[in-house]
Parts: sequence; structure tokens; C-alpha cells
Amino acid sequence: MSKLNEFISILTGSFNNSEQFQRIKNKDFPYAEHINNVCNDKISNLPSNFNGIFMLEESYYTVNGNTHASPHLFLFTEEENGIKLTSYELPDGYDKNNFTYKNLQEIDFSNLKASEKFTPAIYTEKDGVWEGGSVSMFSPVLKFTLFERFSKDCLEVSESMEINGKKTFGYDEPIIYKAI
Repeated sequence: MSKLNEFISILTGSFNNSEQFQRIKNKDFPYAEHINNVCNDKISNLPSNFNGIFMLEESYYTVNGNTHASPHLFLFTEEENGIKLTSYELPDGYDKNNFTYKNLQEIDFSNLKASEKFTPAIYTEKDGVWEGGSVSMFSPVLKFTLFERFSKDCLEVSESMEINGKKTFGYDEPIIYKAI
């Protein structure tokens, strides 16, 4: 199995942080779910030598009884130094409320646009654990930091946003997702 396929097999499926959420019992910490589907089958006109894997990540966060969706389209490619995650803009006609694998209609590859704001993340593997991340400047004052660690046991995700160096989003510990 290629490193890319091994990596994708860990990420594909449905995950939540119910164990962690029950343990923490903090109303400000989210109950979170990820539903990750490979979606190359829904992208037409991929180049004949295309070796990447597109994944639609549906994320749902519930805090204080309010749930919001945060879907993403990612492209994973195997690079010399690891697995690269490139974030893509939501395709035309979709928004955060309707961009799901179930709703996804065929999209032409030429209509997909890589995010100009997100710095691609690189993941490396050691002893069955993949880790990596990136720091992106979404604006001159808005910094997004991502660090993740993936294994067959769980997905650990740390994200934070800072405006002018002041943290405006993020949690003191990573969100720990387990397969459901």
C-alpha cells in the first residue's frame, strides 16, 4: 500500500470526540464530528496522470447547544518529504450548509480552485503516527495555526486563530476524534 493510501485509510470515515467531550464536561468545549469521504469519483476531467486524492471533510461543532457546519475540500498528494494537504475553495453553488458528500454533484476539475490563503500542510509518518500542520496568514493580522496527529487509534486536531497576536479561537487541548 502506498504511503498516500495508508494515510487516507486512516482519515476516511466518521469520527467524533464523544469520549473526550464526556470527560471534559466543559460547556465551552465542543462536541465535534468529522465525516470524511474520498470524492475523486465526483470530479470529472482529472488529468490522466493525476495521483492525488480529494477528500470532502464535513465537520460539525456543537457548543452550548448551537451546531455549525464547517466543510472543507482537501487534496492530498504524496510528496518526497511526506503527504501534502492543499485546501480548496468550496466549489461554486455550495456553501457551508449544503457542501456535503451526499449533496455533491459532479464537478469539473478545471473549476476547482486551491485556497490562496491556506498554507499547505505537510505530514510525516513515524511508527504509524502521522503528524504535521501549517501556519497561514489569512490576512495581515489574522493568523491560523493547524497541527494534527493521526493514527489508527485517533485523530488529534489543534487549530487556533489569532488577530494581532491575540488568540480568538482555539482550545487548550487538541480535539481527539475516534472512529464511530
